[in-house]
Amino acid sequence: MSDDINIEINGMPLQAAPGTMVIQVADEAGITIPRFCYHKKLSVAANCRMCLVEVEKAPKPLPACATPVTEGMKVFTRSEFAIEAQKSVMEFLLINHPLDCPICDQGGECDLQDIAMGYGKDVSRFAEKKRVVPSKNIGPLIATDMTRCIHCTRCVRFGQEIGGIMELGAYGRGEDTRIGTYMESAVSSEMSGNVIDLCPVGALTSKPYRYRGRPWENQQRETIAAHDCVGSNLEVELRRNTVMRVLPRENEAINETWLSDRDRFSYTGLYHEQRARHALIKQGDQWKQVDWQIALNYAVEGIKTVQQGRGSEQIGALTSPSATLEEMYLLQKLLRSLGSHNIDHRLRQLDFSRSDIAPRYPSLGCTIAELEQVEAGLLIGSCVRKDQPIIAHRLRKAALNGANIMSVNAIDYDVNFPLAESIVTAPDNMPQTLAGIARALLTLSGEPAPADLATRLENITSHDDHLAIAKHLHSADNAVVLLGTQAMGQNEFGELQSLAELIGRLAGAKFGYLTEGANSAGAWLAGAVPHRQAGGETIASPGRHAGEMLSQPQGAMVLLNVEPELDSAYGSQALRSMQESDFVVALSPYISDSLKACADVILPVTPFIEMSGTFINTEGHWQSFGAAVDPLEEAKPAWKVLRVLGNLFEFDGFDQVTSEEVRDELRAISGEPPMDNQSAWQCPQLAPAGSGLQRIGHLPIYAVDSLVRRAQPLQETTDAIAAAAYMNEQTADAAGVGDAAYVLVQQDNSEVRLPLVIDEAVPAQCVLIPYGVTGSETLTRAYGPIELQRG
Repeated sequence: MSDDINIEINGMPLQAAPGTMVIQVADEAGITIPRFCYHKKLSVAANCRMCLVEVEKAPKPLPACATPVTEGMKVFTRSEFAIEAQKSVMEFLLINHPLDCPICDQGGECDLQDIAMGYGKDVSRFAEKKRVVPSKNIGPLIATDMTRCIHCTRCVRFGQEIGGIMELGAYGRGEDTRIGTYMESAVSSEMSGNVIDLCPVGALTSKPYRYRGRPWENQQRETIAAHDCVGSNLEVELRRNTVMRVLPRENEAINETWLSDRDRFSYTGLYHEQRARHALIKQGDQWKQVDWQIALNYAVEGIKTVQQGRGSEQIGALTSPSATLEEMYLLQKLLRSLGSHNIDHRLRQLDFSRSDIAPRYPSLGCTIAELEQVEAGLLIGSCVRKDQPIIAHRLRKAALNGANIMSVNAIDYDVNFPLAESIVTAPDNMPQTLAGIARALLTLSGEPAPADLATRLENITSHDDHLAIAKHLHSADNAVVLLGTQAMGQNEFGELQSLAELIGRLAGAKFGYLTEGANSAGAWLAGAVPHRQAGGETIASPGRHAGEMLSQPQGAMVLLNVEPELDSAYGSQALRSMQESDFVVALSPYISDSLKACADVILPVTPFIEMSGTFINTEGHWQSFGAAVDPLEEAKPAWKVLRVLGNLFEFDGFDQVTSEEVRDELRAISGEPPMDNQSAWQCPQLAPAGSGLQRIGHLPIYAVDSLVRRAQPLQETTDAIAAAAYMNEQTADAAGVGDAAYVLVQQDNSEVRLPLVIDEAVPAQCVLIPYGVTGSETLTRAYGPIELQRG
């Protein structure tokens, strides 16, 4: 461009935009400048001084990370003057650093070690006593050896600028400076593991990986994260076919250089004692280990018996929303070849009223990177910081750039960015709240309301906070309305969906979904819904949806990586329905007591790290990956198991040899549909809020799937919420349990005794009881009316 500045580095002519730092220009040109504190994603601190360079006419060396380019500047990174400055800094940094490389987990990938080889001396002139800094326990994920710290402050800046929580800080002065936390075990960020990657020395290392191996012994494999709709890119490191650790793989369009703790540490659940290693069949009340052929034949005969005795309409299948595209596609093909459309992945959904008019697949409505550029955003029923941490990071960047991010939630969720407006209301009042925002937008836009909605809006009042949200959305040139995971689990989901779409249209904003699991978008395109074929073609006579299959017994059921009571919104009701079904085939990576209680055949299948497959993320991006390690013992990829079952039934279309063949078959059917969430209008009921106590069934971040639930380090964090009854003080007093330690919660035909926790983030007349966790699974629905007694 004409306004670019001309400079020279080591005699190489280069151009750069005004304001660019010397180190950035050098990096783009492939010129190496040593550094410790500088990181391209963090602010400039210039406190390590390792990047000192010579600049013509400057009287002293200058830090390349904090020196902006100027016209005609001549920089020398390898001159005698620059190298002497860099060596002096290196000597200073090594004064107090311990010589414990042989036992340091950073050894072999340590920036300090590498740079010391090039700029350090073989003899130290420092003869005084070295300082020793005690290490704090900052949690189950990060190990500390703070004597090694060189005060680069990368970890501090990460907390302030990326994590949004200043958990680590610097205190003291001079040689008494310390990096640490105010309290022990105080690091609770869902992105905390990134400081391990950022630390250039061995001060912060992975606690689960500690003393388990050396980086030069590991092999690297690429894969995709399987726990949320972002599809973060991963690098899996393994040794002797065992996963040692997981690291982020840079992808600017999706996860940049970051990774959530859930994606980083979930691998620790791979080798849990409950891993399914062999095929099992139930004979009477006894489980018998058998070879694969016997188990597969047993499964086929059991399904055929139900089909002949009760008909194909009594056969159903449920799949995890984090199953791969290939698994879902073959599962629905198997079910439909059997003559049944009873298949679903929406296990945590209670309201299916808008299924027929839903879009081809639920998408974000824009790219993940574009979220940084929005001027206004409305989150509806979304705990985005915990549900999709990378999305929260993008929205945080937008908020810090001046965007007005707002929320309407059933819980006052703790977010890591400023909210322009926040409305917290009971779940059954959320439709009225959104209707108030829609009414305010109708006034601002001058558009008429849909005819069937106009009369219902007459009883809706737009309050000041409704009007404020409407004004922010209406005045923004680039706005987004996002419907979150928590909203999708509410009884009012259909109404929230209609009103959220209307708000987006009236505001001229993009409308999108923050979906559950890694592959909800893929599930719709693969046909893992009862009313759509693979590719999205509508079925004239749809089958039963997940709610119907989980709330009443079926003839035969196939479960793909599903633990019914924990992976669904129906708790004990789901488990009871499976137990009362005639025949249940479970394709599962784990064997729990509850799965044994409901299944007749357990076929051991692999988690995502042990197989190849494809996920479609929330922006509609297809991402395929290979197996990082071989399957454990006799476990097999589920797509292979489903292909063999299809062959044993003698169905056509089950002759694929690779997962790529399955993927390409589906791609030929579905294509790559655009991100279009527009659907037919369905008028919401807008019924007045009910009376009495109602449950809010929040899904915790570390309860989303079977692998995460068995990742012990994650279960030791503060985010691993235990089963309890959370309510505000006013609600507890009104219910007569304000001074009780435990309460007895009754819902439908179920009850459970839970600790009482006073939490003012819960709205009045509501009780938050997490689901997907052990202790609350005996209740029957994640949302709905409940009763309380002193426990």
